[in-house]
Amino acid sequence: MKKICFVWFILVLSIISLSGQSRKELEEQRKKTLQEIEYVGNLIKQTEKQKITGLNELKVLGNKVELHERVISNLKEEADLLRMRVELNNLAISLMESDLETIKKEYEKAILNAFKASKGYPYIVYVLSARDFNQGYRRMKYIQDVSRYRRNEAELIADLKKQIEKTKIKLYEDFAALNSLRLDEEKQRNILKVEQEKKRRMINTLSGKERQLRAELEAKRKIAVRIENEINKIIEEERKKSSGTEMTPEMKLISSNFAGNKGRLPWPVEKGVITSQFGLQQHKELSFVKQNNPGIEITSNGKVKVRSVFNGEIARVLTISGENMAVIIKHGNYFTVYQNIINITVKPGQTVDIKQEIGEVYCDESKGNKSILKFMIFRDKEKLNPEEWLAKN
Repeated sequence: MKKICFVWFILVLSIISLSGQSRKELEEQRKKTLQEIEYVGNLIKQTEKQKITGLNELKVLGNKVELHERVISNLKEEADLLRMRVELNNLAISLMESDLETIKKEYEKAILNAFKASKGYPYIVYVLSARDFNQGYRRMKYIQDVSRYRRNEAELIADLKKQIEKTKIKLYEDFAALNSLRLDEEKQRNILKVEQEKKRRMINTLSGKERQLRAELEAKRKIAVRIENEINKIIEEERKKSSGTEMTPEMKLISSNFAGNKGRLPWPVEKGVITSQFGLQQHKELSFVKQNNPGIEITSNGKVKVRSVFNGEIARVLTISGENMAVIIKHGNYFTVYQNIINITVKPGQTVDIKQEIGEVYCDESKGNKSILKFMIFRDKEKLNPEEWLAKN
């Protein structure tokens, strides 16, 4: 009985330990998400002051709504883990108390037997009445073993009592934490309702601007086509330079290293929110908004430095009408494009290192100091999804 309970107790402690680790991970995730919410909230404040409404603003607000939903989901998951730990702690206490009762009874029985034996047949007489020395030695060892057993049982009883008290304290702490999580979840749900209402109002406003938004999207499409044409020209020029020969060993190495860092490339800006995704995108709420993006858009606020995501060579620095300037960096047979930047600090033919500054994102004061970088990745003429290449923030 005692051994079975002890095994169960070890299993319970192991599960509690694992759930504790998972809870720490959830707390860390929630902390990061709340930091993201604070950052996105700061992006929104400026546009709210200037009463700016556009697709980018809707995307930023939608991002904030999703982050609040993620926090609520995180809180629910953490609460589930805590409830499981409460149940396990209750089970642990039940097992230990049952085991404690069994050990107490065994201990009481051993003490009573020892008392009866010592009263009617003292230990010294029991040893001295042996037939020979060997038997006397064995009897003495037996008495020592019985004494050691009683001491061990007494220590085990004391340890179990301490463990029960510790587990009860942990149980009370978990109940308090559960209550705190419930309050946090309720708070987040109230905030979410407010943000969802803001989003609904913005969608209604944008729905009445269909013609204007269509014109803006068409302008963006034409700029994207121009960028793609520039990339194709560069690739053709590079092919002509090589006269049909293969890439040099150095170029092959750069290409291989770039490809090997898929999913680990640093962001082209230190901080920001992805407000336009790669590829064909149908807007969830606005049926007339449909985009086919060659890259992604990263929205930041204020003065933001742009940096190269990998070692390479500046292939082009060009001006885009209505979109400021763009820098194209060559990494073997890969190309990265940084668009809507000013104050360029590099020139064609120059080599750059990873995270080296190449300019600044244009900051639009008329749109709440928004800084929107358009970032693309190509392998030869093939467009690639930058989100699959950049490290997770």
